[in-house]
Amino acid sequence: MRPVALFSRRQSEQRGESVDVLRYDDMPQPLRVQILHILNDVLGSERAYDSRLSVTNAYGAIVITLRREYGVFELPPTSRYVRNTFSELQQFIQHEANVEHVLDAVELACRVINAQGRTAAYLGRSSAQVDAAFDELNLRFKQHGVGYRYDAPSAQIVRIDSELMHSEVVKPALALLADPVYRGVQEEFLSAYEHYRHQRPKEALVDALKSLESMAKTIADKHGWEYSPKATAKPLLDLLFEKELIPALWASQYTGLRSMLESGVPSARNRLSGHGQGSEVVEVPDHFVAFAMHQTAAAIVFLAYAERALQRG
Repeated sequence: MRPVALFSRRQSEQRGESVDVLRYDDMPQPLRVQILHILNDVLGSERAYDSRLSVTNAYGAIVITLRREYGVFELPPTSRYVRNTFSELQQFIQHEANVEHVLDAVELACRVINAQGRTAAYLGRSSAQVDAAFDELNLRFKQHGVGYRYDAPSAQIVRIDSELMHSEVVKPALALLADPVYRGVQEEFLSAYEHYRHQRPKEALVDALKSLESMAKTIADKHGWEYSPKATAKPLLDLLFEKELIPALWASQYTGLRSMLESGVPSARNRLSGHGQGSEVVEVPDHFVAFAMHQTAAAIVFLAYAERALQRG
């Protein structure tokens, strides 16, 4: 089941209620409950657990593996409401404080789903339902800004973003954009990430380019540099180099940077999202959009620090 664009979620997006782009050490309660709904859809509900041996064995395999690996007789939190391995796993995913342990349970559950859920013999399930469950799980991770996904080929939960890239590029970009002078850039930058998280890749590329253009315009405005109101990325970036935002002495060292700024995010947007796509629908892969987001963040950080250096003379 694909996430539904509820009114409250749309309003939250419009208000820009996103503190950080990705998180790794926090798993929101709504996400935990959504994961349980996904497991119930594919592995079976408690009613199926009580009446089908295959469902009992599926939940039992997950719980017994976790108990053995953690060296416990019962998964925390222990309570009188734990009736069987079904409820034990449900309470563990819902209440366990260690996010990595929750991800252990999700990963094991996905492996069981993949092994048992692709045949009609298991509750009449099919490969299409299994694939849909994995797709929804990854969409829910992205929707909540949790930086993991289930990779079916390797049967593992993997990080979808480098810790170094996120901490050294994305977070500094967000910190810089908290300055009121960059408010327009911030709105477009966060909007690009919101589009990416909610499976709108073309819109994400468009807003990534807008944020880059707005950064260039903001710097130009601060210094009184003239540009056409209709100026797009290339002439704006040409202006920044012309004004020696990067000193001429070092210009040759930044050929690669200029190439990235002029042909990276802008051409990605131009070729894949900004113009008519013709009779064939152009699909933009997630990994490409993620790369464009990081290019944009890195460019924003660089331009902000270069502008500060120029001010200091």
